[in-house]
Amino acid sequence: MDSRRLVPRTDAVLADPRLVAAVERLGRAVVKEVVTAAQQRARQGGLDPREVADAAVAALPPYPASPRPVINMTGVLVHTNLGRAPLSEAARAAALASAGPVDVEFDLATGARARRGRGALEALARAVPAAGDVHVVNNNAAALVLVATALAAGREIVVSRGELVEIGDGFRIPDLLVSTGARLREVGTTNRTSCADYRAAVGPGTGFVLKVHPSNFRVEGFTGSAGVGELSGLGVPVVADIGSGLLAREPLLPGEPDAASALAAGAALVTASGDKLLGGPQAGLLLGRRDLVERCRRHPLARALRVDKLTLAALEATLRGPESPVRQALRADPEMLRERAGALARRLAEAGIDARAVPSEAAVGGGGAPGVRLPSAALSLPERFARPLRTGDPAVVGRVEGRRLLLDLRAVPAGADDDVARVVLRAHGDVARAVLGADA
Repeated sequence: MDSRRLVPRTDAVLADPRLVAAVERLGRAVVKEVVTAAQQRARQGGLDPREVADAAVAALPPYPASPRPVINMTGVLVHTNLGRAPLSEAARAAALASAGPVDVEFDLATGARARRGRGALEALARAVPAAGDVHVVNNNAAALVLVATALAAGREIVVSRGELVEIGDGFRIPDLLVSTGARLREVGTTNRTSCADYRAAVGPGTGFVLKVHPSNFRVEGFTGSAGVGELSGLGVPVVADIGSGLLAREPLLPGEPDAASALAAGAALVTASGDKLLGGPQAGLLLGRRDLVERCRRHPLARALRVDKLTLAALEATLRGPESPVRQALRADPEMLRERAGALARRLAEAGIDARAVPSEAAVGGGGAPGVRLPSAALSLPERFARPLRTGDPAVVGRVEGRRLLLDLRAVPAGADDDVARVVLRAHGDVARAVLGADA
């Protein structure tokens, strides 16, 4: 008899109590897709038809969404491709608590409508006392678009040629600004722009002067630029796009601009990201003069750019709560990292794995602190481990250098070392089976 005739029907497989429970948790479409894949394996001879239900249960995803948890061992603390800043446990709990109905725009005491996200806005204002007012939108580019639209549509934005940067994935600051209806007035040169260059360009048609921190590259050599303090005396608002989201000065990153310093120097408005060095969810932070923030808040575009309740909750918890994972990684003790790498290497070597503890260098990432190298330590494995680890559960992502896979520990909490060891040990078995299969 053709074994394909023995493959159970879909409805029969879905009647398995384990899959019935999975439908309640994951939805029928997700479970049916897994069942269909198991049936197809059986039809192709790769699975005993009697094991279809068991195979489907084993292949069920943990939740009905495609993003998978990743242990970031690349050595890049804020990795854009891995979702930028990992949220703290407090921020995750706050977002989960806000998943149902919450008083995001409602006063429970009076029963009347209230200011949306007032808790998060109050926390942000307290974090940067120099700001007259604050507002939050869905990312830093949105903050800059809102400012340009509200303050300079049909007018000029004066900006240095050396600061007309590309911010990633082909998106460029000049294109972003021109899309708002503003006109760009470029001044200076790529490597040198003086306050006099700005002064000569400012006039009745100027909406504001824009100062962009070139966060994802450095220009060295014969260079010069005008600071916010110099530009604040030109008689028009100065908008400082600091990018990486530092709210106050960080001694470990002396060259990275922060919101408090920019405002103290005379910036009328500051825009920044919430999901980089601040360590919170994706958000655009707008801080500065009360009248200008209010103009932005009341502009019709603000409605299209507003954030949801989950973001507001996570942002507030980040601002009020314990130190974020990004801050912990930034301030990690290199000696402790070396000890952890050594312990992991010894543990894995005992299992027959070519594992070594090696020095490493980490970076901030996410367009923050370009050129700053952070001393770190890594677990070094043969390059063939890279793919099995990327496809493991949880996925472990490192970087390949000199035909070795380096798993940098700076962005990994110490409590995750057991998870790393477990996934590497499992990958070791997969690699061994693959080698045996190739030899056969």
